[in-house]
Amino acid sequence: MSLPVIVIGAGPQGLAAAAHLHERGLEPLVLEQGSGPAAAVAEWEHVRLFSEWPELIDPAAARLLMGTGWRPREHGYPTGAVWISEYLAPLARALGDRVQYGGQVVGVGRKGRDLLVDAGRAAQPFVVHVRDVDGVESRIEAQAVIDASGTWSSPNPAGADGLPALGEAAAALFLTYRIPAFSAAAEYAGRHTVVIGNGHSAITAVTELARIARQHPGTRVSWVLRRGAIGDTFGGGDADQLPERGALGLRAKEAVEHGLVALVTGFRVERIETTELGAVVVAEDGRALEAADRVVVLTGFRPDLSFLSEVRLDLDPRLQAPVRIAADIDPNIHSCGSVRATGAAELTQPESDLYIVGAKSYGRAPTFLAMTGYEQVRSVVAELAGDHEAAARVELVLPETGVCGGAGLFDDPTGAKGGACCAPVQQVFQIGRAPIPVSAQ
Repeated sequence: MSLPVIVIGAGPQGLAAAAHLHERGLEPLVLEQGSGPAAAVAEWEHVRLFSEWPELIDPAAARLLMGTGWRPREHGYPTGAVWISEYLAPLARALGDRVQYGGQVVGVGRKGRDLLVDAGRAAQPFVVHVRDVDGVESRIEAQAVIDASGTWSSPNPAGADGLPALGEAAAALFLTYRIPAFSAAAEYAGRHTVVIGNGHSAITAVTELARIARQHPGTRVSWVLRRGAIGDTFGGGDADQLPERGALGLRAKEAVEHGLVALVTGFRVERIETTELGAVVVAEDGRALEAADRVVVLTGFRPDLSFLSEVRLDLDPRLQAPVRIAADIDPNIHSCGSVRATGAAELTQPESDLYIVGAKSYGRAPTFLAMTGYEQVRSVVAELAGDHEAAARVELVLPETGVCGGAGLFDDPTGAKGGACCAPVQQVFQIGRAPIPVSAQ
């Protein structure tokens, strides 16, 4: 009996990979740490996706599901909860016992070979070490490994240097690294919340908090940006080929213009002080925000590479993404238009038959789309099945963002430098009110 292909993570890309493997006659075994499918998505189930239904459903998964009588949605933008209930959970059920829950992958290696050993390495099966909820460890052999574990469990800290801010751990009762929900308004109404971050998660948080502020006078929101200028913070607007992604940025812009959110730029967090009045966020230049009842840290995510320490990887030293895709997704270089789709050729590692896919394949880079991951797993599984022609074929053109960014804005207080590949970005609106008062210390 041939060994299975182990897929780490039962999220959108992991389940799609299993569907493709099943369709190709390869036996998948999906290992999910959570108690159910798409456990990470369940943590942001209140958030509405900016991709429409057709972009959220993998073709092989749809073919498998349609055999059960399921029919795809053709229009609309689901929340995370609806994405799970109407697609991801049915897909996991269709895969049956090929998906196992409650097992954390704690190590991946080659049978009888540590990282140092060359001899006979590629001929040995993989061994995947799994720890269950009771702490009992087991070892499973596999012919290949697809790591689709994502980055959700590894949020970046508040500190501007990539390390936790001084006092961040001590201030844990005031901090969250998750997007606030409008349904949890009581936690934020009439209070001061600081949001730290610049990506889509931060924009979503700001719009949710602005909804709360509209209904609950006295609710204050400070939005902290590390960059010195607003630049493309609000995204591409009407120029974005994903209309809901563009609309999300426009809603955040409107919240700032109407005074529901106070924007603070050029603020790089050095420490968080716990006081009787709340958490005081202090910048490297000594500025301090008014004490906050809640600090929402949404500064991005990073891949957990700890359980891959005994396999050979070729990763970009900055992004921690496969080196062949790094130049396309590196925000230090550009973020103009779209990036090209990636497949097995770009995701190949020195450890043969090991692939990192999904959001984790982007390392620390932002703006990963579900359809990107679906194209990745289609190509990777074709390669594992020996269909090299299909693996090399590109079956996806990604939508343009409508923005031009890059590293130029980070240290430029005027925005005159613009992005690394684009014309200067102009600040085109007035902030509705002054930021929450700050002091120099």
